[in-house]
Amino acid sequence: MNRRKLLQLMSGAALIPVLPYSLSRASAFNGRRVILLELSGANDGLNTLVPYSDQRYYELRPTIGLTTNKLISLDQEFALHNSLQKLMPLWEAGQFAMVHGLGYPSPNRSHFKSIALWETGGDGHTSKRQGWMTHDIEHAYASNEVDAHGIVLGGGMGIFSSAEGNWLSMSSADQFADLKTPAFSGTPATNPAMAMLLDSAQVLQSSLNRISNKIKNNRKRAQLRGGALSQQMAHAINIINSDVNAPVIKLSLGGFDTHENQLGRHQALLKHAANAIAALHKELKISGQWDNTVLVTYSEFGRRAFENKSGGTDHGTAAAHMITGGGIKGGLYGNAPDLGALVDGDLQHTMDYRAVYSRVLADWLQLPTDSFSAFADHRLDGLIQESAG
Repeated sequence: MNRRKLLQLMSGAALIPVLPYSLSRASAFNGRRVILLELSGANDGLNTLVPYSDQRYYELRPTIGLTTNKLISLDQEFALHNSLQKLMPLWEAGQFAMVHGLGYPSPNRSHFKSIALWETGGDGHTSKRQGWMTHDIEHAYASNEVDAHGIVLGGGMGIFSSAEGNWLSMSSADQFADLKTPAFSGTPATNPAMAMLLDSAQVLQSSLNRISNKIKNNRKRAQLRGGALSQQMAHAINIINSDVNAPVIKLSLGGFDTHENQLGRHQALLKHAANAIAALHKELKISGQWDNTVLVTYSEFGRRAFENKSGGTDHGTAAAHMITGGGIKGGLYGNAPDLGALVDGDLQHTMDYRAVYSRVLADWLQLPTDSFSAFADHRLDGLIQESAG
C-alpha cells in the first residue's frame, strides 16, 4: 500500500470527515432530501411569527414590538415579520408552514450547550453524542446508494457527529468539482486499524469522485446575489441540480444573538433568509427538484419575552420555526405559548422540537427507523403530503 497517497487522501479530514461504516445496508435512495438551515445565535421567534392581536405582546415589547405596518397578516391572530415578504408566494401556494413554540424540557440558555442538544436530539435532562439523524440515515442507505449521507455547506459539523457514515463538509460545490483525489494501491494492510483506515479512504475516494464528476457535468450553475447564506444556497442548488444523492444538506446563517439594537439587525437577517429560500424555490421549480425538497430551520433557543434596556432581547427558550418545500402542507401548526403564563420571563414551550424531527425522518425521508417516534405529535398530522415527489 502506498502510505503517502493514503495519508494524502485522508488529510482532507479537516474538510471532509469520513468514518467506517457497514456496506451491507441496501435501501434504495428515494430522492427525497432535507435542507437544514441553522439560524445561529438564537432567532427571536416572537418577532418572526408575531401574536399581533395579543396586547400583552406590546406590553412585553413596548419598543421592539412590531406594529401592523411592519407585519404580514396570516390570520386574525398571527403575522409574519414583513422582511419575510419573499416567502408569501409559498404561503399562498400552501407550501410554507410555521410551527409554534418549539423547545424542550429544562431548557439550557448556553449557546454551546443548547445547540449541541438541538443537533443531537437531547434536552435539559439527557444528552447524546451523535447527530440526531445520523443513525437512521446510515442504517437506511448503503455507501453505494448515496454519494454522501450528508453535506455541510455552512456552520459546524456537530449535527453530523457520528461513529459511522459518510458525512462531508465543503464550502462550495466548486470545491467538489475541482477536487482531485489521489489514486492508491498496494498490498492490503494486515493491521486491523490500518485496514479500517484503508476502507475509509476507499469509500471517501469513491464518494468524492462520483460527486466531482456529477458537478462537472452540470453546465448550468446557479449564482445568487447576497451574503453568506445566499452563497451557501447557490452551492446547495448546484449540488441538487447535479443529481448528487445526499439526503441532507446543512446551511447556516449567523448573527441572531440580538442583545441590542435588534430591530434593524433582525430585519436584515430575516430578509436575507427569505431571499435565499425564495431563490431555492425558484431554481428547484425550474429543475423539477422542488417536490423532492423540504427545508427546516432550527436555532439553539428563542429569545426572552421581555425586551431589554438595550433595545434587544436576551437568551430565552421556545420559538416558532419555518418548514417549507414541495412536500409540505402549509399553515400554522401547534399552539402558541401563552404570554400570560411566562416562567421567569420566558415562554413555555408548547411542542417538543423532536416531534418535528420524527416527522422529517418517518414521514418525509420515509426511513425504516425513526429514533424520535416517542415524540410524535398529532398536531403535526398532515404537515407532510404523502403524494409529494
